[in-house]
Amino acid sequence: MNMGERLRELRLRRKISQEEVARHIGITRSAYSHYEINNRQPVYETLIKLAAYFDVSLDYIIGGNQHKSKSEIGGMPDAKEILSLFQHMNHEQRKKSINLITDFMSQERRVNDSG
Repeated sequence: MNMGERLRELRLRRKISQEEVARHIGITRSAYSHYEINNRQPVYETLIKLAAYFDVSLDYIIGGNQHKSKSEIGGMPDAKEILSLFQHMNHEQRKKSINLITDFMSQERRVNDSG
């Protein structure tokens, strides 16, 4: 499941509109819609807001960890290290990192599905 699909799933489970999510995190409905259909990638700050709004881990939103709850990653030092690294990156570096992670996860899924 990619990031857009996860965002859509989280929103639909709460039975809320794209407009409501967008308003809560401070973006336009159109921008949020593009995230759900994977036409755009949210900036780091928006990802943090989305994770907080849906009460899930950042890792879950970007498609890595299958565990939704933030508390479920509490014992994962790697996740904490990644977040720490992201905090020291500029916008462009974070965007590239998210794209690399997303591409890597897609490749891993394809290998696992074909194997």
